[in-house]
Amino acid sequence: MKLINTNSAIVISAIAAGSFVMASSAIAAPKWAKSGTSVEKCAGVAKKGKNDCGANGHGCSGEAKKDNDPKEWVYVPQGVCDKIGGKVTKTTKVK
Repeated sequence: MKLINTNSAIVISAIAAGSFVMASSAIAAPKWAKSGTSVEKCAGVAKKGKNDCGANGHGCSGEAKKDNDPKEWVYVPQGVCDKIGGKVTKTTKVK
């Protein structure tokens, strides 16, 4: 009986992990950005609980534990990150 429960847990975990990867890879830009514009992932400027996506061992937005953590990031319009003291980690053109 214990082996069945262990195998079931492994299968469920694998499915959940695969679903998370698929969902997170589908996110290309924030909802506020218009098609054709470019946005940047700007690290080091997110406020506690105001990050846009996963970092520091969590996979969701809104889970930053402290202000201005260098690993947490938010989307900003292209060119804004440097002006507000962040570090650009990626630039994406909104489709």
